[in-house]
Amino acid sequence: MSLQMLWGFLAAHPAKLINLLALLITCPGGLLLHSARRRETVARERLAVDEGVVDTLGQRVPRYFYILGFACLAMALLLSWFSTRI
Repeated sequence: MSLQMLWGFLAAHPAKLINLLALLITCPGGLLLHSARRRETVARERLAVDEGVVDTLGQRVPRYFYILGFACLAMALLLSWFSTRI
């Protein structure tokens, strides 16, 4: 595919390009949220077995994953809404 054809496609369908960008932002956000849930489950199981003190880093990491994951999903949603206005 030549560069001219690619540029013509992007110029003819800007909403599809913006939706593709939103999809590419959504995937890492979903993976971060899934990873945070998995880490939280493992930490709860470890706490139930050890009955000890939970380290603060183990509690902070899922919180950052949640923040970044939801931020990615919010940005993707805004991009998707923006693409409907074009």
